Amino acid sequence: MRRCAHCAFCDSNLAPDMDVTFATLIQMVIMDDEEVLTTRSLWSDEALKSAPHLCANQLNLEAVMVALREEAKKRGLEIEKI
Repeated sequence: MRRCAHCAFCDSNLAPDMDVTFATLIQMVIMDDEEVLTTRSLWSDEALKSAPHLCANQLNLEAVMVALREEAKKRGLEIEKI
């Protein structure tokens, strides 16, 4: 998360099924906002596919999303239950 420079480069890509931008997702993680685990954006396969190419500072957004998905599953917050 420390690589995020809040440059908003990742804000340029918003898949149709995303409810928040990548920048907002990262901000939610930084703020320890557990609602990040229930965003549609986190579960967007299109967003996950585009994540590796979106950070100008080479923050691994794909790894962040996968880790968040795993945490959500541990807590029983899979998208079908939301």
